[in-house]
Amino acid sequence: MRQTLIAVSIAAALAAAAGCGKDTGQNPSADNQVQTKQTAGAKADGGAVAANSLLKEWTGPYGGVPAFDTMRLEDLKPALEIAMANQLANIEAIVSNPSAPTFANTIEALERSGSDLDRVFVYYGIWSSNLSSPEFRAIQREIAPKLAEFQSKITQNDQLFQRVKAVYDQRENLDLNAEQKRVVELIYDDFAMNGATLKGEAKKRYGEINQRLAELYTQFANNVLADEEGYDIFLTKDQLSGLPESIVAAAAALAEEKGQKGKYAITNTRSSMDPFLTYSDNRALREKVWKNYYSRGDNGDAHDNNAIIAEILKLRDERVGLLGFDNYAQWRLQNRMAKTPERAMALMEAVWPAAIARVKEEVADMQAVADAEGADITIEPWDYRYYAEKVRKAKYDLNSDEVKQYLQLDKLREAMFFVAGELFNFSFTPVEEGSVPVFHEDVKVWEVKDKTSGEHIGLWYLDPFARAGKRSGAWATMYRDHTTFDGKQTVLASNNSNFIKGAPGEPVLVSWDDAETFFHEFGHALHFLSSNVAYPTLNSGVRDYTEFQSQLLERWLSTDAVIDKYLVHYKTGEPIPSELVAKIKKAATFNQGFATTEYLASALVDMKFHTSDPKDIDPDAFERETLEALGMPDELVMRHRSPHFGHIFSGEGYSAGYYGYLWADVLTSDAAEAFAESEGGFYDKEVAAKLVKYLFAPRNAIDPAEAYRAFRGRDARIDALMRDRGFPVPEKQADTVAAQE
Repeated sequence: MRQTLIAVSIAAALAAAAGCGKDTGQNPSADNQVQTKQTAGAKADGGAVAANSLLKEWTGPYGGVPAFDTMRLEDLKPALEIAMANQLANIEAIVSNPSAPTFANTIEALERSGSDLDRVFVYYGIWSSNLSSPEFRAIQREIAPKLAEFQSKITQNDQLFQRVKAVYDQRENLDLNAEQKRVVELIYDDFAMNGATLKGEAKKRYGEINQRLAELYTQFANNVLADEEGYDIFLTKDQLSGLPESIVAAAAALAEEKGQKGKYAITNTRSSMDPFLTYSDNRALREKVWKNYYSRGDNGDAHDNNAIIAEILKLRDERVGLLGFDNYAQWRLQNRMAKTPERAMALMEAVWPAAIARVKEEVADMQAVADAEGADITIEPWDYRYYAEKVRKAKYDLNSDEVKQYLQLDKLREAMFFVAGELFNFSFTPVEEGSVPVFHEDVKVWEVKDKTSGEHIGLWYLDPFARAGKRSGAWATMYRDHTTFDGKQTVLASNNSNFIKGAPGEPVLVSWDDAETFFHEFGHALHFLSSNVAYPTLNSGVRDYTEFQSQLLERWLSTDAVIDKYLVHYKTGEPIPSELVAKIKKAATFNQGFATTEYLASALVDMKFHTSDPKDIDPDAFERETLEALGMPDELVMRHRSPHFGHIFSGEGYSAGYYGYLWADVLTSDAAEAFAESEGGFYDKEVAAKLVKYLFAPRNAIDPAEAYRAFRGRDARIDALMRDRGFPVPEKQADTVAAQE
C-alpha cells in the first residue's frame, strides 16, 4: 500500500522513475481471504482489463515481466482510471470489514492492495522518463490532478486511518515481529504526515493543495524538458578546436541522428555540456553553451518556471501550516536522519567555508594559467571547467581525455558485475534476446543469481544512451520489489543513463566522473536486489540515507582489482599504466572546491527556500540574494539553478532534502574507512558481510541510525569526509555528524 501511495504522489510529480527510489509461503488468514473475495467482486469487468495491456498481470519467465513490447499510450489514461477505481474498491473493502482492526485485515490488506495500479505506474514511469512525447505530456497534464485527488481519497479516508490508528495504538501488545511493528509505524506516519489527522475545511483544503501541486510539478518538469530539447547547437568543423576525437565522433553521430549530417551536435544536457565546456577552445561558444544550460526554465518565455516556483513554495507552506508546522523543511525532515533543518544546516555550514576557500585557490591557479597564455580574461563560470583541465594537466600531468581511453562503458559494466559478485555474491547473465520484453532496442537485460546456490534474485535492465524524449541525468528505478509476506516476489531493477553513443562499431568512452555516476546508480540497483524484507512498505527509503549505499559503491571504481582488470585501452587492450593510475589517485581531491561548492549552493538554497516565509517571494531574486549572503564565488553557479531544480520542484522527493547527498556522504566516507582499515581492504569478506546484512538487505526495516551503528559500532563522523575532500577537519564536530541525538 505504501509503495502504491508513494508511486502515485511521485508519478504525479514526474519523479516516478527517479528512484533515485519494493517467504513465508503461508496462506492468508481468514480475514484476508474475505478481503480478497470482496476486492475481486469490486474490480472492473474482465473485458476492460483484457483489452488493456497495461492492466494485465505480468506473465512469462522470472515471476512475470512487464509487457513493454505491447504497451500503447492510448491505454494509459483508461488503465489509470480503472486501476484507481479498483484501489478505491480495495480501500472500501478494508474499511467495511465488520471485524475489529487487526494487523492482518488492515495492515496486510493495505500491503496487498493496489497491485494493478503499481503495474500501470511502471509503464507511466517509462513514458515519463525514458520515452516522453508531446502526446504523453498532454495525458500527464490531464491526469496529474486526478492522481492527487485519488491519493487524497486514501490518505484522508478517516475510516481507514482510524483502523490503521487502532493497530498502531495496540502495536506493543500485539504479537508482531520487528518487521511487522515497523510496517505499522511507517504506514501510520505516512497517513499522519499527509493530512489524515485533519478535519473539515482543513482536510478539504489539504486535498485541494495537493491537486494544484501535482499540476505545478508536471508543468515544471515539462518546461525543463522543453528547454533541454529546444536548445541544440549544431557546429561546423571549424568550431571543434580543442575537442577530443571521441567527443567529436559522438557529436557527429548525434547530429546525424537529428537530421544534420555533416555537423556536430551539442545538446542542452549535462552529459553534452560538461565535456564541451571542459575542452572547447572557443570561448564564445563555451559561453553560449553554458548560458543555454544554466538558463533552462529561466528565459522569460512560455517555459519559464519562476512563477511556478513561487506558487509551489506558497502552497507547500500553507499545507504544512495546516498540520501545525512552522515551515516546510520542519515537516519534511521529521522522519529523516537529520530530524531537523537546524541539524542539516549545521552539517552544510561546517563544510561550506572550506569549500569556498578551496574555490578561491582553484580560481587563482586557473587565472595564473590564463595570464601565462596571454588570454587577457578574468575567469568566468564558462571558463571554470576549461581552465581547471589545464591546471589538472599542469599540476598532476593528468589529461582527462587520456583517462577516457581506458573507460569503456561495456568494461565498466563488467567491473560492476565483478564488484557485485565479490561483495554480494551475485552473478549477472544476459537473458536470451527476445525472452524479456524491452521498451527500446538499446535496453538490455541480465538475470541476477546467487553465485553459490544458483537462486534467482531478479532481473537487471540497463537503458544507457541519450535520446529524444528521455530526461537528462542518470537514475535507478524498480519495476518490482522484493517481498515474501504473500508469496515470494523477486526484484526487477533498472539503471538509466544518458551516455552519448559513439560512431558505429566504436566503443563508448566516458569520463571518470561519468564512470563514478555509473557505479553510483548501480549501487541503487544493488540496494534493490539485496532486499530481504517481507513487506512492500519496508522497501521505502529515508532520503538522506538511501543515497549512502549508492555513493559508497563509487569507491570500488578506484580499487586495484577493478583498475587492473577492467580499465584497459579501447584500442590496444593494454591495462591502464600504473603511472596514470598514480596520477588519478594523486589528483583525487583536485577541483573539490568546485564540486563541493556547486552542490552545497544548491542544497543551501533548497533549505533556505523551505525555511523562509514565501509570501511575495521572487525566486530569481531570492536565489541571487541568498547566494550573495553565503559568499558564493562569482566564478561558478549552483549545480541546479532554481528554475530547473527538478529534484525539489518537479516533485517532493528531494524538496528540503537535497542536503541528503552530503549527509549520506558523511556515512560514505566513514564506511569507506572501515573497509580501508580492514585486513582485506575493500574486498574484506567480514566487512562486506556486515555491509550487506545491516546496510543493504534490511532496506527500511531497521532505523537507519541503528543500522549504521550495527555496521560500524558507532555513529559516523565528519572528519572522514573532510579528509576525503582534502579539507581541514574542524576541531569542533558537535552536531555536524550524521548521527541521531
